[in-house]
Amino acid sequence: MPIIEVQRLTKTYRVIQKPPGLGGALRSLFFRKYKEVQAVREVSFAIEPGEMVAFLGPNGAGKTTTLKMLSGLIYPTSGTARVLGFTPWERPDAFRRRFSLVMGQKNQLWWDLPAGDSFQLHREIYSLSPAAFQKTLGELTEMFGVEKLTRQPVRELSLGERMKMELIASLLHNPQLLLLDEPTIGLDVIAQVAIQRCLKEYNATRGVTMLLTSHYMRDVEALCARVLVIAEGRTIYDGPLAGITERFGRHKLVRLQFAGAETPADLGRFGEYTTTGPVAELKLDRTQVAGVLAAILDRYTIIDLSVHDPPLDQVIAWVFEEGKTRTEAADGRLAPEVNHVSG
Repeated sequence: MPIIEVQRLTKTYRVIQKPPGLGGALRSLFFRKYKEVQAVREVSFAIEPGEMVAFLGPNGAGKTTTLKMLSGLIYPTSGTARVLGFTPWERPDAFRRRFSLVMGQKNQLWWDLPAGDSFQLHREIYSLSPAAFQKTLGELTEMFGVEKLTRQPVRELSLGERMKMELIASLLHNPQLLLLDEPTIGLDVIAQVAIQRCLKEYNATRGVTMLLTSHYMRDVEALCARVLVIAEGRTIYDGPLAGITERFGRHKLVRLQFAGAETPADLGRFGEYTTTGPVAELKLDRTQVAGVLAAILDRYTIIDLSVHDPPLDQVIAWVFEEGKTRTEAADGRLAPEVNHVSG
């Protein structure tokens, strides 16, 4: 049975359309004109127990709006969702005890108090026994490497340490589902890697299901085997991470090391390239790699050669572009007052 099952989930907002200028603003106080803005459009997907799924999209795609519906913070306009066997916006206690929502830009810890005091508050909220609480807290602080920091005021912690404490707070009640909205935003690479390691270990040892939004492709590559991409509120890809490059990748990168001291001056005849001394990186259409390499090997002396895919963030950017193109084409069949808002 899926942990999350979503069918044609849609969220539409009705907002005031304000005319320009002071006169228009005054008129809108008495004669209001509204327009519909669609944050999420008929999104459907299912997530099985124990999966770690990346939920990607550009700013304004509807990611955060979707997470808020899945956690029951807002109602959908239409469509259905079952999360942990519950309808999330009904918000029963049994549902709220079984999931956590962590938002990288919103804190749940008290700023001037030690994190340990906020943890005690969570123990009371979730009615955890002292023994179970201490056992879980000890395991989590050891996993995240913050055993000596729980009595330090949150405001004195580094950003990476604070995020570790936020994650510990969200896991104290042993949720089955963890919804993560930009958990590594603003963190340096060392802190990002540490949090990735802890989340991966927690998933492996506890089997918790995770749905992750992030603009950092390192998070996605480190944690998720499956990717769900939305753009302009619509699903445009749902499949394995490995398949997204194969489907949307437009070219291959070929690294060449020449026998001479410099890259040949006429290499540009084969395509766009960058160079550092005798090493060049050539960008080729995926369908042309074999033919171009045969011509290069016939023409030059090569001492090293490798072919690889472009970086994942570049591929994801192409996915977003395709999603925008599809939406613009579909919007030609929609009423002109229907627009989009950020997630």
